[in-house]
Amino acid sequence: MSPYVERIASDEHLPESVDVVIVGGGIVGVSAAYFLARGGHSVALIEKGHVACEQSSRNWGWCRQQNRDYREMAISSVAMRLWDEFSAELDDDVGFRRCGLYYATDNEAQLAAWAEWTPFGLENGVETRILSAEEIRQYIPEGPRKWIGGVSSPNDGKAEPALAAPAIALGARKHGATIHQNCAARSLDITNGRITGVHTEKGLIKANAVLCAAGAWASRFLRPHGISFPQAGVRQTAIRTKPTEDVGSCLYAPDFAMTRRLDGSYTMAISGKATIDLTPQGMRYSREFLPQFMKRLKNVRLAVGPSFVTGPESLLSLLRNDETVFERTRVLDPAPQQWLVRKIMANVRATFPQLADVEMEGAWGALVDCSPDAVPVISKVDQVEGLVLAAGCSGHGFGMGPGIGMLASQLLVDDEPCVDPTPFRLSRLVDGSPLEIGGL
Repeated sequence: MSPYVERIASDEHLPESVDVVIVGGGIVGVSAAYFLARGGHSVALIEKGHVACEQSSRNWGWCRQQNRDYREMAISSVAMRLWDEFSAELDDDVGFRRCGLYYATDNEAQLAAWAEWTPFGLENGVETRILSAEEIRQYIPEGPRKWIGGVSSPNDGKAEPALAAPAIALGARKHGATIHQNCAARSLDITNGRITGVHTEKGLIKANAVLCAAGAWASRFLRPHGISFPQAGVRQTAIRTKPTEDVGSCLYAPDFAMTRRLDGSYTMAISGKATIDLTPQGMRYSREFLPQFMKRLKNVRLAVGPSFVTGPESLLSLLRNDETVFERTRVLDPAPQQWLVRKIMANVRATFPQLADVEMEGAWGALVDCSPDAVPVISKVDQVEGLVLAAGCSGHGFGMGPGIGMLASQLLVDDEPCVDPTPFRLSRLVDGSPLEIGGL
């Protein structure tokens, strides 16, 4: 099943020309559209399915600075400020609440990594504190595992994946942007090495700049234009309960993570537990991803599934320059992994006896688009003037989405960037530079 998303209407007429076309209606694309339109630029946002239909509605909803890679700290700080501003500026609630995040562990190495990160976090304005075993038990009771400690970040929080991107998109429309759903981008229109528009299934939109914020589809969209973007899809699973007793807002343990939604339900998952499908695109970029795969070997499974023959990483996508591939899969909706569904529910029930009878509303799969170093790409593309790429968010895209969208919007129109874009340049992935794998 797909997770619930608040649906919004599309604009009826495709514009002949705009300043900027944005390809992809996730949290990054709609945020960029909002900032551009608010700044007086004409914008058309195009989405092959509907706004937030893929990863932007399938995540935990966490908005955090805690445990960020050092390269992501500045942009995550910008994002947190923007989440606050959205709450004040938009007519619709994005669900952002600074409810605090609480992490527990029974692993000495993980606790040591959190402790090592703490001075860095404090230096960067993060309110963060290591918790004793007794302190963390107040938030996350011990189940089969015995906690040795934890960490809290009381100013971090959550937003609502079902509401956030649609609300921001409506805000962009209020400033003049147009939104076109069920309208796949087929290819870029390029003249003498610079952007002149985007070919969609409904016709050409002329433009001087394009943002590719196409999530898991970004590499496939750019490849026919001679642009290499190493990207891999990691399949994850989440569940949503029916409204139930409140046991905390945002909780992390080694064998589950929980986020309480506005309606009293929970989204639940297990951090790091994922499946990497063997796909032609994955094999093409296997050399680039091998170091990250080896680092996370204990937490991933390899499999062969439907993504070998359908979707952005499939054999047909690799071998055929078929521009209709995007509209043939309006919504990338991988099946949830049932072994993970069972494990999530069992682990939560073992920790919280008061949730022993909690009912599951549904479960869904997601394809998280990853970069080889687990750090996003937010970059001008050297080969094509006027083209910016914002993708490869590696599971961090929702919380940082407003910041990523702001930086991308500034790169598109040559405004002063809100943060140094150098760590996010595309060239680091393709010029042989040594890569540092992100994450704690």
